[in-house]
Parts: sequence; C-alpha cells; structure tokens
Amino acid sequence: MPLLNIKVPAGVVKNGTELQQANAWSDANLIRWYEGAMQPIGGWRARTTSALTGACRAMIAWLDNSGSRRTAAGTHTNLYFVATDSTVTDITPAGFTAGSADAVQNLGYGGSTWNSYTWNTPRPDRGTYTPATTWSLDTFGEYLIGCATSDGKIYQWANNTSSAAALLSNAPTSTTAIVVTPERFVFALGAGGVGNKVAFSDQEDTNTWTPASTNQAGSFTLATNGNLIAGRRMRGETLLLTDIDAHVARYQGPPFVYGFSQVGTGCGAISAGSCVVADQSAFWMGNNGFFRYDGTVKPIRSAVGDFIFENLNSSQRSKVFGVLNSQFSEVVWFYPSAGSNENDSYVSYNYVEGHWQVGTLARTAGFDVGTFVYPNYVTSDGYIYEHEVGYMYDTDSEVFAETGPIQLGNGDRMVVARSLISDESAKGAVTATFKTRNYPTADQSTHGPYTLSATPTSVRFTGRQVNMRVTGATNTSWRVGDMRLDVAAGARR
Repeated sequence: MPLLNIKVPAGVVKNGTELQQANAWSDANLIRWYEGAMQPIGGWRARTTSALTGACRAMIAWLDNSGSRRTAAGTHTNLYFVATDSTVTDITPAGFTAGSADAVQNLGYGGSTWNSYTWNTPRPDRGTYTPATTWSLDTFGEYLIGCATSDGKIYQWANNTSSAAALLSNAPTSTTAIVVTPERFVFALGAGGVGNKVAFSDQEDTNTWTPASTNQAGSFTLATNGNLIAGRRMRGETLLLTDIDAHVARYQGPPFVYGFSQVGTGCGAISAGSCVVADQSAFWMGNNGFFRYDGTVKPIRSAVGDFIFENLNSSQRSKVFGVLNSQFSEVVWFYPSAGSNENDSYVSYNYVEGHWQVGTLARTAGFDVGTFVYPNYVTSDGYIYEHEVGYMYDTDSEVFAETGPIQLGNGDRMVVARSLISDESAKGAVTATFKTRNYPTADQSTHGPYTLSATPTSVRFTGRQVNMRVTGATNTSWRVGDMRLDVAAGARR
C-alpha cells in the first residue's frame, strides 16, 4: 500500500491561478506556521471594560522612571492614558482639534478642477483625498510626545493623571507626524504645513526649536515631491517615509546637525501607521507592495500581494496599521477589506522564515510585547485586548487552512484514498476535509470532515486532484505537520 506524502510548504499563496497555487496553502484564517508546523494563532481577552471614545489609530507602551507600565492611545477625538490596572484616563489637550474617523475620497463633483473629464464619470486619481485622522506617538524619556493629523500641534504628557497633555512651547504647528530620534531630538514632519519639511528641536530640549549658535535646533527640506507621513527610530538613524519614497536622517553634529539622504523611490508608505521596526529592519506596506529597509530599501516578494491589494478598500487606506509580533517573528498589517470601511482583515509576514498568512480580524491599532507580557490590540468599538492568550476567540470565524490542488493521479489514472496518517499534537482537535475533482474546472466533490482522533484515520475518496482543508478546534492548542495518504491506483477515466 503506497503512502502519498502531502508535504505542503509553510505560508499562504494566493497569487495567480488555481494551478499556480498547487501544492501550497491557498487560504487560511487565524492560522500561523512557525518552526515547520501549522498552529492556531493565540486567542485574546479583554483588558479594558470601558471603551475609548473615537476610532483608535495609534497605541504605545513604555516604562516610566519608577518602572511603572504605561499605555497611551490616540483616537480621532481624544488622547487616553491606560494604567496597568486598565483604568482609562482622558488626557486630551485643551483646545485639541478633533478629526475624522473615516477618510474621504472625492472622485466626483468638486474632486478636481472645473471641466475635467466627462459628466458622471469617476475621476481615476485626481480627486481630493482626506485621510482618516491618525496619531503619531513616541516617548521622550518617560514623557509621552504626540501629534494628530487633524490638529497639527505637538503635545507632551508628563505622566501626571491629574493633568492633560500640554502643548510643546515653540514647536511647529500644522505638523503631520513626529518621531523622537535615537539622539533625543524631536522631529516634526511636514512642519508648518510644508509636506517635505523636517524641523527638529534642540537635543534634550523639547521646547527649543529656533536655531541659534548655542543650540542644535534646525530644519531641512527634503528633495522630494512626496509628503512626509511617518518616521521611525532605528539603530543609529531615523527612517522618514513619504507617500512616494523613503529617506534617512543621520546625526553628524554641528553645524548641520543632521544629514538627510534618499534611500528608496517608488516605495512610499500606504499610511502613517503602516511601518514597523523589527530588530535592525523596518517593514511597511506601500500602495501596491511591501518593503523592507535594512540599510537599503528592498521590495518584499509577496505570495499574497495580488489578493491583498485587490481586496483592500483603497478609499480607507489611511487606516492600515502595522504591528510587530516578535514572539513569532511576524509583522502584522490590519486593513479594511473591499466590503468594509473599517479594518476587518489582516496579512502577516514571517520575516525570519519568509512566508505569509492572511485572515479576518478587526483591529485598528496595537503594540508588541515588551512593556507588557502580551501584545495589546484595540478593536473598532474601542476596547483593548490582550492577545496570544490561550486559544479563545470572540468570533464565529473558522480556524482553518486549505490547500490548492494536490495532484493524485498521473495522466488519466484515478487514485483511491483509503486512510490518512496524520502528524498532529492533539488527537481529535483537528478535522480534515477533502475536495476532489478530475481537472481544475470540473465539478468538485466534498468528503468529510474526518476527525483525526486515530492514526490512521479511515477516509474514502477517488480523484485525480484534491484540495485538503484542515480545521482546528478553538480553545485548544494543536500542531499539524505533514500528512500521508494511503492510496491505491484506481480506474482510468
């Protein structure tokens, strides 16, 4: 009795035709591959019992000088501090200008100049686009620094729950984003409403912004047509992303203080929150692809890119948010699918093993482990959840992975499968379903599900090609490796 080894490489492949996805996992949900085995992603549990007001677009966690753990969250209407005991305190600055929960894209009337294009025809790309309000949050020592796109002012919060965040004296206004550099300067990106301008404070002084011979404050206008939307602190340099390209700032001391150089073109970030730093690399989602910076900018070949960008609601692209999950060497991007105005789906990239996962999960912002034991993500209704906790989910979605077609028979020869020898860690926690057909466009027959509670498990189906669907139980830890089918030659068709 020959055994057919169903050895499917880790990760999801969704690009191309059905046969281009042959011998690969073509779909999945709430699944990851790690160290050679398939397993469910961790579950989650509520951290807060009161909801944040507004749509949360940024979160950050840090330790103050006493070692107390801190969390801040920025929504389109408010800025919040969340204590270790999950008490939520509103620290919204006085006079803060609230923004919009949703982006607005006008490709119709009023979205371009008079007499452009024909009546009742959507404009392809020249309409006005107003992004959803986002925050950029960073720390200066134990203090929180923040700026919202709707407001443009830079604020500082000094870890005092009895007072709100306060305006930084002398800082530029009409700013798009902020970042604190490794050398402890505050960068104001898009300062003064100039999209390609970087203004920076004096070193170790967040209130001195006017250049003088006695300080290192200054500004620089990048040689780009892009608009700055994000900055990330890295080892020895600061990465600056516009909507069309990438630049770095390196400290060189007086008199110029910083040197700026372009490191990539055609690699702009899709949103302010899309860039994630892991180890000595930065990863971000662009408008049509994914990119990595580790001294040079490189496109990341994505086996799911076609699906993601065809499935993305591009009118709400400013809501895309990336977060690091360092426990599993993953960068996860949450995005709004074509049928949603809010983030409801995710794509993740294992940057060590080089494969991709996809699924549905509604999260709008978050942060990695480090300050806290578990990653924290916030839902679209404003509640913060701890993730990678057990395997309980508050969703009806299936935990599954399904392959593309796996060839069974050669030529016109059919194959009869009689039993399945599984490689799994928790007997009975996983089922396998097989979908057979004779060729890609033929009718498909479904067999199972078969509960893998015994080895081997009796199955019975005939075909030339088969798609295998593995479905896991919730609230259970399980692992699945390679499967083997006991097969015999069948009749010719």
